[in-house]
Amino acid sequence: MNGKPKIGVYVCHCGTNIAGVVNVEEVVQFASTLPDVVVARNYSYMCSDPGQALITDDIQNYGLNRVVVASCSPRMHEPTFRKTLLSGGLNPYFLEMANIREQCSWVHEDPIAATEKAKRIVEAAVVKARRLEALDVKEVDVEPACLIIGAGIAGIQAALDIADAGFKVYLVEKSPTVGGHMAQLDKTFPTLDCSACILTPKMVDVANHPNIELMTYSQVEEISGYIGNFQVKVRKKSRFVDMEKCTGCGACAEVCRMAGRIPNEFDEGIGMRGAIYLPFPQAVPAKYTIDKENCLFLSKGKCGESPKCKEACQAEAINFDLQDEIVEFKVGTIIVATGYDVFDARKKPEYAYGVYDNVLTALEFERLVNASGPTGGKIVMLERGKKKKKKEGEEVEPPKVPKSITFIQCVGSRDKSVGNEYCSRVCCMYTAKLAHLAKDKIPDCEVTIFYMDVRAFGKGFEEFYDRVRREGVRYIRGNPSEIFKRGDKLVVKAEDTLTATPLEHETDMVVLSVGLVPRSDNREIIDLLKLSQSSDLFYLEAHPKLRPVDTASDGVFLAGVCQGPKDIPDAVAQAKGAASAAMIPMASGKVKVEAQTSVVNEATCRGCGFCVAVCPFTAIELVEVNRNGWPVKVARVNEALCKGCGACAAACLSGSIQQRSFKDIQILPQIQALGVK
Repeated sequence: MNGKPKIGVYVCHCGTNIAGVVNVEEVVQFASTLPDVVVARNYSYMCSDPGQALITDDIQNYGLNRVVVASCSPRMHEPTFRKTLLSGGLNPYFLEMANIREQCSWVHEDPIAATEKAKRIVEAAVVKARRLEALDVKEVDVEPACLIIGAGIAGIQAALDIADAGFKVYLVEKSPTVGGHMAQLDKTFPTLDCSACILTPKMVDVANHPNIELMTYSQVEEISGYIGNFQVKVRKKSRFVDMEKCTGCGACAEVCRMAGRIPNEFDEGIGMRGAIYLPFPQAVPAKYTIDKENCLFLSKGKCGESPKCKEACQAEAINFDLQDEIVEFKVGTIIVATGYDVFDARKKPEYAYGVYDNVLTALEFERLVNASGPTGGKIVMLERGKKKKKKEGEEVEPPKVPKSITFIQCVGSRDKSVGNEYCSRVCCMYTAKLAHLAKDKIPDCEVTIFYMDVRAFGKGFEEFYDRVRREGVRYIRGNPSEIFKRGDKLVVKAEDTLTATPLEHETDMVVLSVGLVPRSDNREIIDLLKLSQSSDLFYLEAHPKLRPVDTASDGVFLAGVCQGPKDIPDAVAQAKGAASAAMIPMASGKVKVEAQTSVVNEATCRGCGFCVAVCPFTAIELVEVNRNGWPVKVARVNEALCKGCGACAAACLSGSIQQRSFKDIQILPQIQALGVK
């Protein structure tokens, strides 16, 4: 393709997205007058099969060696049209896209001005197309193994799918057990299936699967490399319990001096545990862990005369000399399934969470109604932090049962005051589920739900919502403004917006239906994998419609709520999608890497290192070369790591580093064509 450029220009109507504002025929007529343009056409949908056929036919009939498509954003259909060029026998990088939808028709109302702007954009694309170069698409081998970070339901499902396909899986979980938040739930909406009955078999499967290496109580510390060849370093934190010897008998926990004195994270702080503990009875692996921060022996160097837990362990599994272990391995693809946090209700001080004992979050209420929870599934009034000493001969008064329970929805969701404008999607239905469970366990209990809107969007959701109302749960449309105490009662101050009536609603217990928020430690994964965040601070997918499980980092995929709020079925579905996407390169054995990488002119490079500092993908390093008999340092690009972002080219002081397809000799004429001086 070293001869005279022969350019074809194709302008898309995109239905009325473009043609409704831009005079497409006028743009085509203008394009046909530009130098080196051999043919100019328009079509209603250029991305359709007939539209692509126009291009491939013209490549053959007119001998085209450059193609300009004036349509939507390259992010949407650049891969589509590159494949079109390839099928027509052209190098796919002889394509230039002119964005006349997002950058023109969608942002202008004046058809005349929009048409003139579209002409300038098309002309700039033609100017650049003349200077495009053929690029070679390189391939690298793929390690047939996958790293999955996070072992909630999404991580578990993805791991099982990939392992069942015959590939090696490294499943890494921060906590001592797999299961995530789903393990804390009692029932699942709308079918009221037992959460543990669904989840526990899968937890056991990932622990026993021959293709899965499970690493709980572990943390990914370092990831380097690129798609197909990621080098991973994981820290397996010491439990101070020999995993091979521990039988999970629990004798150690029974004699721990701190038993019943430390809030149990799994029970949301309602239940208590010791310094050596099993998070919950069905935990996988069923091995005990010593909490280094709260263990008297590890934190203070003494635990009475000797650690009682060690004496009680007949298997001799407790070893205080055990250290963290660093494990290194290689994988071809990575799935991030790190889950979510629940909204911190203290950020809504008007609801008095943390002030009054019986203002709970929905997840705390889940632990109350759960049979394996701290109260054995009984809904009782809480007296947090209070310990009653039983006098000799005195009967202990049983905990009180609430006669009225009130739920408040959208706490931390759809709320600009706390910065969360999005809907958390699950709150309406889990509130209905918890209201049903409250009525089921305490039939004469008065259950009330304050709501802004009820969003019962899923399969069976509307029917479940209707069922709960038929059971006697009262729905009041209104966003409460305050919770205070009047005697022994909590008072919810609100307005019934359907009747425009202010009210003060007295109740025994308030449950805050808190929303889902990104994990507080998300930054760790962002730094490790160079991920992006959307405006809601969840991880950003490559494209919301076309690549919903991919990320901007090749070979890295998203599954579950780390990508955005969703319920269990949607999390499982996305996990299966992420697993399929991760298996494609592993199954093929090879993968293509970015061709529009940066390239260094080592003859003029000053070795300043600015490009190394700004590269977000650590794709550039300084190497020593011989220049005219003198050793000098110059920048060198690892093309397998480079993603073609162009940050290095912008930072280069000497202009020695340029990005392929975006070189100065290609971009500067474009700027001139746009009329920018």
